[in-house]
Amino acid sequence: MNSVDSHILVIFGSSGDLTKRMLMPAMYDLYKKNLLPKNYAILGVGRTQFTDTEYRNHIAKGLQTHSAITKNESDGFLQHCHYVVSEFQKTNGIPAFVQRLTELDNKYKTQGNFIYYLSTPPQLYKPISEHLGISNIAKPSHTFPGWKRLIIEKPFGINTETAISLNTHLQTYFDEEQIYRIDHYLGKETAQNILVTRFFNTVFEPLWNRNHIHHVEITASEREGVGNRGGYYDSAGALRDMLQNHLLQLVALMAMEPPTNFSSKAIRNETLKVFESLRPLTLEKLERQVVRGQYTQSTIKEKQQNAYTEENGVPHDSKTETFVALKFFIDNWRWGGVPFFVRTGKNLPTRVSEIVITFKHIPHPVFIKNASGQEFKNQLIIRIQPDEGIMMRFGVKIPGIGFDVEPTNMNFKYAEHSKVSIPSAYERLLFDCMNGDSSLFIRADAVELAWKFVQPIIDEWEQNPDFPLYGYPAGSWGPKEAFDLKKPYGEWRQPCKNLTNSDTYCEL
Repeated sequence: MNSVDSHILVIFGSSGDLTKRMLMPAMYDLYKKNLLPKNYAILGVGRTQFTDTEYRNHIAKGLQTHSAITKNESDGFLQHCHYVVSEFQKTNGIPAFVQRLTELDNKYKTQGNFIYYLSTPPQLYKPISEHLGISNIAKPSHTFPGWKRLIIEKPFGINTETAISLNTHLQTYFDEEQIYRIDHYLGKETAQNILVTRFFNTVFEPLWNRNHIHHVEITASEREGVGNRGGYYDSAGALRDMLQNHLLQLVALMAMEPPTNFSSKAIRNETLKVFESLRPLTLEKLERQVVRGQYTQSTIKEKQQNAYTEENGVPHDSKTETFVALKFFIDNWRWGGVPFFVRTGKNLPTRVSEIVITFKHIPHPVFIKNASGQEFKNQLIIRIQPDEGIMMRFGVKIPGIGFDVEPTNMNFKYAEHSKVSIPSAYERLLFDCMNGDSSLFIRADAVELAWKFVQPIIDEWEQNPDFPLYGYPAGSWGPKEAFDLKKPYGEWRQPCKNLTNSDTYCEL
């Protein structure tokens, strides 16, 4: 039985790319799985001049491209989609929107249950939320008594100051419990499986600490360059675009203490403690802990690749980083002294995101070395995307005389495990919001602490023009200095040892 309340999903910026590629396909998948309530509506809000029929045709084209369906299959879903022309960030756009929302609330009997999704540029977050507040539709009222929830996309500010300012503004009109800051990495099945792997299996949790783990590394690589997004990307860079949010959220899931229960409050309390325990980055050690890079021109498969500064919308003298690697520590009882390494970049050899936990050597090396003569440590690899799964590397005896040892892998892949389709990140997160479950959404205090942690890097890069910016050929694994950063603790795991220039990604 479906327990989701009747509601209206309002999408601001509904004719944009995110809505077409992610939100509508996710909603359609929920519809196909019978997970939407009987009474629901989707109200698109935007400046584009659409009638309801024209908007439905627009959505249908997007679904055919991104959901592999025919138009007829989506007709039942599309009848619940509506549209209103409104520049809602302006006061004169309010009456038409409120009138249409009222009509749909009466038609679908949704009792004033509204989800507001801000699929807009970040500069519109404040004016839209303010106008929702002054229109008396941000919280339960006599006219609309039901619940109200607000979903916003990253970036949640561009530094500590702006993050605090945004949170303060949003909390003027919405309670914190109403605000759902979405990070699609947390909606990925393998990211959620980190919690089950740790807290369900007794074989892992006793080893998940400084006594047994040598170091942790997280990689999030993208095969493509910035493409036509140079104008946006140059104002963000890899640190703001990936590390401050996606990667630190994965660190929190990986490093958190067991929650008292699996309520959203308990889970988010424990992830917050991780951010509170991050050892502050100091100016004196910054160059020894941070490597920033920018891709340079190269040739891949006889095709010339542009340097970052040759991309559309990028200034020729830009110092914006397309790669960043960071070494840091978590100062608490569980992780004291264990180094964490994270790296992310564009124009790397493949698209892959994974966590690698490397365990310490056995205390007494009975078997001195493996067959190749290389140093060997057990590893647990958690692949977030693509080819989602988990792999354990351990040593086995090579058949024959003697006790030569070689590493072998034990794999679990979601694609091979079940015939049940894996929901997309947006499908999972939208459904959670409909149910009022904020476990996988980011709380205001966590956002601010994450920004506070990386703020010294931002300040130093902005204030010190001599801070190194290392070039790396497009299609490589980043600058040499990133390898030097990790060298005392071993090499970065190479996700794809046999990768060719024609591969789009590597299997686990």
